[in-house]
Amino acid sequence: MSQDRKPDEATQETAVSRREFTAVSLAAGLAAVAGAPAAGAAELPLTEADITVKTPDGNCDAAFIHPTTGVYPGVLIWPDAGGLRPSMRQFARRIASEGYAVLVPNPFYRTAKAPVFEDLSTFDFDNPADRAKLPPLTGPVTAAGAAEKDAVAYVAFLDAQKEVDKIRKIGTQGYCMGGSLVVRTTAAVPDRIGAGASFHGGGLVTDNPNSPHLLAPKIKARMYFGIAANDDMRQPDAKDKLKAAFAAASVPAEIEVYASLHGWCVPDMPRQNGQPIYNMADAERAWGKLVALYKTALG
Repeated sequence: MSQDRKPDEATQETAVSRREFTAVSLAAGLAAVAGAPAAGAAELPLTEADITVKTPDGNCDAAFIHPTTGVYPGVLIWPDAGGLRPSMRQFARRIASEGYAVLVPNPFYRTAKAPVFEDLSTFDFDNPADRAKLPPLTGPVTAAGAAEKDAVAYVAFLDAQKEVDKIRKIGTQGYCMGGSLVVRTTAAVPDRIGAGASFHGGGLVTDNPNSPHLLAPKIKARMYFGIAANDDMRQPDAKDKLKAAFAAASVPAEIEVYASLHGWCVPDMPRQNGQPIYNMADAERAWGKLVALYKTALG
């Protein structure tokens, strides 16, 4: 920096540099999420549409992404607290390219249209003003019975699409907030859901009588739980209670703790203490677990 540059010019340059860094980091993360076709496999052309799903509580805006031709097992993606946005659409495109017809709803449709956030990279969870934006969005979908009603409607939508193979089971995956919604979905529509995957899921084990882990006896799906290291540190007995609940219900469930922070799978998660939350290596490992789960349980 030249010594005759004005202080405000230096500050502006630093701000631009940080914005550029964030944009480049997010683009790299989304590119990683996009992934690549399996070795020796041809990439499936995809069709993407913005659609509306009617639910008992209103009209939910959503994205429906599927291979352009053929019929495939359905997949329901439950977003994190950032809702339906580019990073979640990219998850949908990537799993659709594996041969699935994918629905990503706006979980906050009762409150606002998507995208509520274009990305979370500038969201500050330590800022009370930013945190105050979340409860009006997350409250309605996490209210008792709400996710179950939504799940029934989303599965009905998938089963009504010509691109969905109704003979094969449906899979569902969720991130952060969406992890517990995955469990509620598998319990609400047990005869249709064949696989459920929770990545850094929140609120999976609580002391409440409606805790998600207590729903295990209602579930017929094969389950996968990827737990963040800091979540495990805060609640070290949660994984054991999950294992015990699903074992007692004779529901196949794999439970792993990753050496990454809560949110590690999602490329537009904000930085924490100056360090990235998104961990590409562990995100790819988790993605491999997801694909293996779907191939085993859904075909």
